[in-house]
Amino acid sequence: MQNLTLLDGQKFQITIQRLCRQLIENHNDFSQTVLIGIQPRGIYLAKRVAEELRKILPNDTIEQGNLDITFYRDDFRRPGAPLVPNQTKIDFIIEGKKVVLMDDVLWTGRTIRAAMDAMLAFGRPEKVELLALVDRRYSRHIPVAADYVGIEVDSIASQKVVVSWKETDGEDKIVLLSEVK
Repeated sequence: MQNLTLLDGQKFQITIQRLCRQLIENHNDFSQTVLIGIQPRGIYLAKRVAEELRKILPNDTIEQGNLDITFYRDDFRRPGAPLVPNQTKIDFIIEGKKVVLMDDVLWTGRTIRAAMDAMLAFGRPEKVELLALVDRRYSRHIPVAADYVGIEVDSIASQKVVVSWKETDGEDKIVLLSEVK
């Protein structure tokens, strides 16, 4: 495997801060906006964005939750290893609110489709936006586009994008893995 580091260290943090500034530009007041991280890895992005927004806007209430999509996936009933569900934690109302769904990597769009289905169990939002740390362009199976993007990566199907988080992996880093033949 050949590794190419796309983002790490200070540049990783600056990218998170830039995404927060873009959210502030579009939402200004977060009283009608909620942040939802998609399990399993989007929750780290949502938590980090929420923490950064709280630093920038100490007087605003920033609501952040986690959404499990396991049983909404279109590959849920396929044979193979059994899927292990994660935990959903949404302790606020999304009905009539602006929801910012967050995931670490946007690739085929299937995860986002499942997340939108799962989210509707909690109410009908006024608007749904998507924030992705990495957008793997040119690989969509479903017509989904992110409203906020950390970095864009042009990759082929045999490549893999891996996002490491300080909280779980010891460092903030985005790596493109390619098989060497």
